[in-house]
Amino acid sequence: MRQLPVKFDSRDPRVLDDPYPVYAELRAAGRLARGSAGQWVVSHHADVAKLLKDRRLGHRYPAEYHEFSNGSGPANDFLQRIVLDQDPPTHTFWRRIMQQSFSPPLMRRLYDYVAGQVDELMAAAMERGRLDVVDDLAFPLPVTVVCELLGIPDVDRAAVRPHAVELAKAFALYVPPEDREGAHAAVTWLRGYIRSLIDERSVRPSHDLIGNLLALERETPELDRETLVDNVVFLFFAGFETTTNLISTTWSALLTHPEQFWLLRERPELAERAVEEMLRYDAPIQATARYVKEPVEIGGRTIRAGRILVLLLGAANHDPECFDRPEEVDITRDPNPHVSFGGGPHHCLGAALARVEGRAVVHWLAGAAERPQLAGEIVRRPSVTFRGYQCIPVSLR
Repeated sequence: MRQLPVKFDSRDPRVLDDPYPVYAELRAAGRLARGSAGQWVVSHHADVAKLLKDRRLGHRYPAEYHEFSNGSGPANDFLQRIVLDQDPPTHTFWRRIMQQSFSPPLMRRLYDYVAGQVDELMAAAMERGRLDVVDDLAFPLPVTVVCELLGIPDVDRAAVRPHAVELAKAFALYVPPEDREGAHAAVTWLRGYIRSLIDERSVRPSHDLIGNLLALERETPELDRETLVDNVVFLFFAGFETTTNLISTTWSALLTHPEQFWLLRERPELAERAVEEMLRYDAPIQATARYVKEPVEIGGRTIRAGRILVLLLGAANHDPECFDRPEEVDITRDPNPHVSFGGGPHHCLGAALARVEGRAVVHWLAGAAERPQLAGEIVRRPSVTFRGYQCIPVSLR
């Protein structure tokens, strides 16, 4: 008799606390696990890396899926409009437009600006003698950078923040009923804010990303205003969420693995490898999903069209079949074929920007006069999809 796959419950407290032992159990049990209704879960690196590029899988989900995951509200049509949840040719059209503002060469030219922002934030923290890594660095740095790219005024950034944090809830594999109202309200507020910015730029053109999109809108009939608004909201969110988690993980890992901190101090040329290792060690985004458009065979089982495949990026990054000593932090690791930015047509648009910001933070740590010290308990932010923190208190000399 054929053995049934084990079940993966994304809301299991063990997953929220430390998912990696659970991932190891999934990998040991087989190549597939059951998820919630209509979902199959994949945890092996070889499978995840291959499926991320499989054209039989899509990223556009039926409206019923969003209704099941989010309940009724504006977050549903928001998710159906953004580039993340589109398939070609719509996805190809929008991605081509957005890549102009997030190209790797352009992001590399931003490095000096980003490093300057890190120096400013850390100078203020050094003067205070203390730092909450999340509130004082990991959040304000990427928000400042993406606001600069989009053209969001300084005076509005504090007001935008809480709504952007609430928006993260809409991207979970399943949104608990108690979180849905916040996610829908965040979409409504952010839409209104971005729409007002776009209306203003329509009258007074600018040279930021919104200005570029408006110029394209005038030349391209396919660009409707509501879809434009939602994709700018998504770009704002995507521009900081991954990087906030990456920066937080970098500090947490180096504070709790002092031998790696001292190695970085001795060999600052390891900064780029250190960023890649932090992306692998505790992936900022732990899972992504794909809609099965055509039957796919995995581990001797055929997954029918209409099902959802949950690809556990965090589990793939800790697969001992691909990585030596995967549970250890090793900033010398090379090669490092992590899948934290996804792959295929939906490879993360902001990957180059996240790497630039991560490298600027790592370079600051490599040159710090004294090793920062933990000054309290590290507190996680409870989320399955995003692996982040609420608080990392640090004392500085």
